[in-house]
Amino acid sequence: MTAYVVAIGGTLRPNSSTERALQHCLSAVERQGGRTKLFAGADIDLPMYNPDLPERSEKAEALVAALREADAVLVGSPGYHGAISGLVKNALDYTEDMRGDDRVYLDNTPWGCVSCAYGWQAAVGTLSQLRTIGHALRAWPTPLGVAINSADKIWGETGELVDATVSGQLDMLASQLLAGAAR
Repeated sequence: MTAYVVAIGGTLRPNSSTERALQHCLSAVERQGGRTKLFAGADIDLPMYNPDLPERSEKAEALVAALREADAVLVGSPGYHGAISGLVKNALDYTEDMRGDDRVYLDNTPWGCVSCAYGWQAAVGTLSQLRTIGHALRAWPTPLGVAINSADKIWGETGELVDATVSGQLDMLASQLLAGAAR
């Protein structure tokens, strides 16, 4: 079986640091034989989640459908004021639509986390919040979570990842997602 890894995150700015980090990790998943789908930026610019309104936008329906099929989930957020972004949090709130599924929420699903912030304090705090959300959704956070300090020289002039340590961490995170999905 080919593992299907769904990623959620980024910002409304195309090609943000968080989106690039998720793309790098998903590329590593694909190199190892997995299938991937990324929901970033405009894909997660969704109406505010309201559990009392059953109508869902096409983008929200696509996100929840992909999560229902996912063998593993990768989530990334910028650290805005020491916390995950509202954009990412709102997208994750749509998992509430999975509360009555046979697999409730993301029960026993590997959950990888990436945070990007301009400084270690916000990067690490945001990573911790993402891991906590994974637990609340009954997922299994991977042993490694990747906190990226965007103040460091991480990206090259054309947006490529130039930091070997971060690259290795994102590759390892991909491996852990796939290993968890195989269990």
